[in-house]
Amino acid sequence: MNRIFIIICLCAALLPGCSKTEKASSQKMPEGKPLLIGLIPEQNIFRQFDRYEPLARYLSKKIGVNIKLSVLPRYGNIINNFKSEKMDAAFFGSFTYALAHAKLGVEVIARPVGLNGASTYHGLIFVRKDSGVKSVQDMKGKRFAFVDKATTAGYLLPRVYFHEHELDYRTFLKESYFSGTHEDAIYDVLNRKADIGAAKNTVYEKLAATDSRIKNELVILERSPDVPENGLAVRKDLGDTIKKKMKEALLGMYSDPEGIAVLKDFGAQKFIETADKDYLPVYQYAREVHLDLATYDYLNE
Repeated sequence: MNRIFIIICLCAALLPGCSKTEKASSQKMPEGKPLLIGLIPEQNIFRQFDRYEPLARYLSKKIGVNIKLSVLPRYGNIINNFKSEKMDAAFFGSFTYALAHAKLGVEVIARPVGLNGASTYHGLIFVRKDSGVKSVQDMKGKRFAFVDKATTAGYLLPRVYFHEHELDYRTFLKESYFSGTHEDAIYDVLNRKADIGAAKNTVYEKLAATDSRIKNELVILERSPDVPENGLAVRKDLGDTIKKKMKEALLGMYSDPEGIAVLKDFGAQKFIETADKDYLPVYQYAREVHLDLATYDYLNE
């Protein structure tokens, strides 16, 4: 009798677990070969994954294909790894998209509209308020924190800035280096590792909203023209059916209660249709500083 009682108790204890397992299995991602989507290291890679992971789950459910994210440690890696890891798509910054389009033929399909209503971003050049740097001439002999050679706000636009002032930053500055992320470039200047920094305004504003030191101790010297926000681009030979499903799922999120919740956490109002022509300003900036995108060496020195 004691044995029977113990068995009954064990079965009763296992029943809730069984029901949870059944519930979990009903929420599993679609089976089959997953779609691999790459992410640029715009900020700390853990925060980057946390931001995009709910969006990936939503898209997986809507298109019926499991989506796997790959957050890369460097901007340039996304071009190398797109081919070597056989990625199906990636959220590219505007310059990385221009490079990937020229080198790999990727096709952009959509980009987000932020909570502020903007689907673009711009580059910032900033210093500490107590640095004594108030103009480009004051930068002579100083230390500059770029982000990465494959970024728009963190490298291409500052290159254009120095070019327009007829200055070669490599000899004009005492030193320059690549911080790896926009977030690190901002904090390097804040913490006096660098005298001057460049980063995209969306990251700068997001950090400033939670860290009062950025507003109180840094000052923006220059603001670049606007370029498209990070857009989703797919490999050129991705099937038309899956490409259409992904695009429709993104563009329709704002009218779906579940999509609206995901958008809110993502920090966007909606996604809008995007085409290569939207990147004409980026192509123009590259031409201005004589960069051939098809042969450009985007690996940091």
